[in-house]
This record gives sequence, C-alpha cells and structure tokens, in this order.
Amino acid sequence: MTANRQANKSEPKSAVETIQTEILQRICFLDYQPGDQLKEAELAAEFGVSRTPVRDAISRISHLGLVETRNGVGTVVMALSAAQICQVYDMRLELAVLIGTLSPRAITQADQQAGRDLLLDAQALCRDFNVRHYVEINHRLHSLIASLIGNSALQSFWWQTYYQAASTWYRAGNQIGPEVAQALVEEMEDINTALNLGDVAAIGFIQRTHIGYGYQRIKSNLLSPEPD
Repeated sequence: MTANRQANKSEPKSAVETIQTEILQRICFLDYQPGDQLKEAELAAEFGVSRTPVRDAISRISHLGLVETRNGVGTVVMALSAAQICQVYDMRLELAVLIGTLSPRAITQADQQAGRDLLLDAQALCRDFNVRHYVEINHRLHSLIASLIGNSALQSFWWQTYYQAASTWYRAGNQIGPEVAQALVEEMEDINTALNLGDVAAIGFIQRTHIGYGYQRIKSNLLSPEPD
C-alpha cells in the first residue's frame, strides 16, 4: 500500500494512488459507511479513468479489511471485527514509539506553524463541536506526523493502521460526543511543545499515550458487549 505518499506532496501520485487515498478518506470520513457498495463504473467516471485503476485501488484497500468483493454483489465497505480492531490498536501502540527512532526528519518552522494551526482549530472545535470537523482535524494531524517519519516502511505501516483505526474511531464519533475535542486539544498542546523543541521522539511517545486513550474509548463505546 502506498497511501503514505500523500504525506510527501512533492512526489506525484499515480491515478491508482489518488483513487486509493480518496476512497480511504471517504471511508474514514463516513462518506462511505459499512454496507455501502463501491461501484467501479461510477468511480471511473468520477475520476476520468478506465475501470482498471479503480479496480487496482480497491484491490490495494481490500487487504486492510475495509472493503470486500462479493460474488453477485460487488465491492462493499466493511467494518472491522472487534478482534481486528484490537490488533490494529496493539500495532499502533508499538509503531508510535518508533516514530522518533527510525530516520525521523528534522522539524521545520512550517511543521511548527501547522501544529499551532491545528491547536487553534481543536480549540474552536471545543466551542462548536462537529464530528466532521473533528475527523478533518485529526486527519491533518496524522498527515503531519506521518510526514515526520523518514523510514518509508514505517510510514507505510503507520498510514495503514491509521486508516484501519480511523474507520472505527470515527464511527464512534456520535456516541462519544464533544469530549473528544478536549482530548484533541490536550494532545495538540503536547505535540506543539515537542514540535517547538524539535523532538520527534517525544511526538512518538505522545502519540502512543493518546492512541492508548483512544483505544480505551473504543473499548467502552464500540467493543463493549450488548446489554441483555
């Protein structure tokens, strides 16, 4: 999977990568929800390509467990099982601490400004909570963090597990409510401190902490057994 290329905007993406990234974002942003069908002909017309790159993009996404091709039905958006969600979060907890150890790039003034902008947006979200805006801010945050990862293999795994986690986390948005905005503010305050210090390793540990908090919310809101 090459969704990590979106973190490196100087590197042009192929049609397959562009379509792949867009479909993944739509799944995460709940534009495509579990049970929705992805129609190759409609996507091909939308992107102005043949059905081949659309099919290739969907094939790349299928191994994440987010879509499934069924005989006689087509490609359907899937929700990860409870076991899959746990495995994804366990992996993200381990990957986070590697962010600052495997060839991280130097933090720039542009990164610091991006962090300040994200903090301001998160603070505004506390005053006027909107699930869609929360999704967008969190996505921008993960794009910033991914761009700091210098190891291409780690960056790729980071994006894969992010999309898998996000497809679940954002489904819980309406259940969790505005308290996630305050948690995002606290996360951004910590990350801004690390950005200002030029400490990528600290960002990794901050991410691990907040991924753990998110994991606990997921367990409480989506993985809890249904009441009798």
